Amino acid sequence: MKRAFILFACLFSPTLLAESALPDFSSLAEQVAPAVVNISTLRYPEAKRDRQSEQLPDNLPWQDFFDRFFNPEQSPPSFRHENSAGSGFIISADGEIVTSYHVIKEVDQIIVKLDDRRELPAEIIGFDKLSDIALLKIDAQGLPTVAIGSSEALKVGQWVLAIGAPFGFDYTVTAGIVSAKGRSLPFENYVPFLQTDVAINPGNSGGPLFDLSGKVVGINSQIYSQTGNYAGLSFAVPIDLALDVIRQLRDKGAVARGWLGIYLQKMTRDLSQSFNLDRPIGALVTKVVKDSPAEVAGIQVGDVILRFNGIEVESSSFLPPLVGRTAVGTPVPIELMRNDEIETIEVVIAQLPAEVSSLVTADYYQKESPKVLGMSLKELSAKQLSEPPLDKGGLMVEDLIDGPAKQAGVLANDILVMLNNQRFATIEEFAAVVDDAPAGRFSALLVLRAEQSLFLALQIPE
Repeated sequence: MKRAFILFACLFSPTLLAESALPDFSSLAEQVAPAVVNISTLRYPEAKRDRQSEQLPDNLPWQDFFDRFFNPEQSPPSFRHENSAGSGFIISADGEIVTSYHVIKEVDQIIVKLDDRRELPAEIIGFDKLSDIALLKIDAQGLPTVAIGSSEALKVGQWVLAIGAPFGFDYTVTAGIVSAKGRSLPFENYVPFLQTDVAINPGNSGGPLFDLSGKVVGINSQIYSQTGNYAGLSFAVPIDLALDVIRQLRDKGAVARGWLGIYLQKMTRDLSQSFNLDRPIGALVTKVVKDSPAEVAGIQVGDVILRFNGIEVESSSFLPPLVGRTAVGTPVPIELMRNDEIETIEVVIAQLPAEVSSLVTADYYQKESPKVLGMSLKELSAKQLSEPPLDKGGLMVEDLIDGPAKQAGVLANDILVMLNNQRFATIEEFAAVVDDAPAGRFSALLVLRAEQSLFLALQIPE
């Protein structure tokens, strides 16, 4: 009886059940591989050859030799530099291919190698730097294509599979799970990345990320690593976002994104207390661009955006992708908290401009002052006060000693702009605002640092 019990326990142990539940990727890989391509690029080192040619004296006896091998216009194709750049996948039988923009950035020629070993030149239909997506076209018919899935329906913990050419080893298959969704990366505000633990290395970029049904749910784009090679974290562009980009590239050759014209900051636990929120949620507005849709609609610095077009804004990183995917000219309701009250403002979304002018950087004059909260402050010059966001006042931090301001993260040369949504133009006005702030609680202090606006949680001493 005891022996039977042991056998029963082994048969139904969690370890054995987990092992039996592991998927077999062999049939999936065989099914989807024909629609995956390897992308190589050719880049001509023109500037380098020009320099070499310029360094040579004229009328050399072997001038023809140097003209042939160091003149960019006459050099044979063998002198071009080839890179095995990345991967891609076929989305139409007549040769449309999707890859990452950085794979084909600033190259002279693109070569696509198909599953049947054909190598064909490709032309660029369009590309989008912000999402790192490019659409290519090869001259071919009857090609195998991928099936498109849904990144929105994808769940954390689901199995996913990647096929690409890491280090030039084409049609390499790796698998893992979705680690997280909606990841915001530095300098990548408009893409809510899928995070996975799928092994991705140089050469995988632009390749497809499949779910277990064989449908593409993402485009492998980046890794997190201190060495340049896979270190356990990889990121893919969600296919739902990519499809909109691809459609615009196909139809217009470029991508138009929605734009509000605000700068945001993450809502921390301490800041949420200063704004009387029951938890850290929403996107905190630190700057409103002049003449932007946000300014026209009346959005202000210090507003906390809670919902955009009915969708809850869980954090500041959630908002830019929502705005970017909104059609230009669309009126959108925005729910926000201002001065402890919830308001709804309608904003007409504009197109994201190529460049947005930076904040004014101005000089200031010296003026001694007593320390407030451990800060020596100086009033601003007339030039600084002539343009937003300082046209309603502000104070320059000259230096600090240990105290509440330094503990909050205030630095020398910061410009104090607002405390608890109250502005001040003189040191006396700032001291009065500090006196009115609730003692022992955190207050939201807005500072301007290196042309960037930032809220700090400042605890007022009792």
